[in-house]
Amino acid sequence: MTEEDAVTTGHRITVEPSDRHVRVVRDGQVLAESDRALVLHETGCPARYYIPPQDVRLDLLTPSATHTHCPFKGTASYWSLPDAADLVWAYPEPKPGVAAIKDHLCFYEVELD
Repeated sequence: MTEEDAVTTGHRITVEPSDRHVRVVRDGQVLAESDRALVLHETGCPARYYIPPQDVRLDLLTPSATHTHCPFKGTASYWSLPDAADLVWAYPEPKPGVAAIKDHLCFYEVELD
């Protein structure tokens, strides 16, 4: 198991393979399900699960015009559902310290087994 760290003045990010089964369900529809997610721990933030695109129902998502910038991870792109704007995000070109999350998708709420 490899771990990547980004440490800057008390701010720490670690990325590692998750040992949990991850599911994303909205209104009874499974949007993602994976045994290959990465878990990202970041100072001051809840754990976030980044799911490989192969395990996400991309056909249900529409690209959004929203982009945000994190000084530690890079610029994020977002996708939406018709009734849920900016529900999921990814870092197409993440900073080197978190390169493992490249193109993996992250949802605000996930179910863990």
